[in-house]
Amino acid sequence: MKAEARRKELYQLLGDLPPRSQPISSKKLKEEVFPHYILEEWLLDLNGVDAVPAYFVRLLKGEGPFPTILFNHSHGGNYVLGKDELIHGNHYLQDPPYAEEMAKLGYAVLCIDAWGFGKRRGRTESELFKEMLWKGQVLWGNMVYDGLRAIDFLFSRPDVDTHRIGTMGISMGSTMSWWLAALDPRIKVCVDLCGLCDFQTLIEAQGLDGHGIYYFVPNLLNHFTASDINALIAPRPHLSLAGNYDRLTPSRGLDIIDEQLKAVYKEHDAEDAWKLIRYNIGHFETGDMRVEIKSFLEKWL
Repeated sequence: MKAEARRKELYQLLGDLPPRSQPISSKKLKEEVFPHYILEEWLLDLNGVDAVPAYFVRLLKGEGPFPTILFNHSHGGNYVLGKDELIHGNHYLQDPPYAEEMAKLGYAVLCIDAWGFGKRRGRTESELFKEMLWKGQVLWGNMVYDGLRAIDFLFSRPDVDTHRIGTMGISMGSTMSWWLAALDPRIKVCVDLCGLCDFQTLIEAQGLDGHGIYYFVPNLLNHFTASDINALIAPRPHLSLAGNYDRLTPSRGLDIIDEQLKAVYKEHDAEDAWKLIRYNIGHFETGDMRVEIKSFLEKWL
């Protein structure tokens, strides 16, 4: 019960949001056959305010239900790319892109455009943040809300195995992954790349300007540390991959989170379900990381 109370407390910090019970609707725009999957393009009404373009990667063979990944795209200052990162990859991600990689492993994948990205661009991140702040809203809160409702969309699909839903992403997508997994126990596995960050250590390292304004939730530090948020994922499997030279995720902060989460997972008798692997690199995915991700998903999802 304590975990549920803490989830409620965390969610309440995300500003004024539409009801979670608000009906959602969806419109399939088209589909295209690729060598390893079928790409469905959707327009989702998740929040009643701003339409959400989405991709769903469907497997070529079988009718499911399939284990499914909610892929959260990164930021990288590239507001044009958005959900296309799933299909085309990114300069700090390995090849092949995750749509192909996951399809080869037998996973369906959903990815949505976040506020201000892809086909939702038009207003700057700063403009969105300021307007929402005036209205008692939080940009990150609205982003997280859409992610949670995307899980609801997955639950509406008969070809999705709702007992085998995972989430993953790099950078902003990493942060989204562990927030969503913390708030929604329906997510069974979390994989984050280059985005696990201890907030207080980031302040001490003078690294706040390395993160976009979307990252900042009013009053968060008076209620939660990053470890507290990630502890809400336990005992579900969680793989985190990080670079020791990544200025966005200071190394000492990784030490703190790892130590605290090891203790939390030990309390749950699930020590093998938490795994932080660190590399002497910066902010990008390596081939070794990709191998670890595939192995982790195959084991737990």
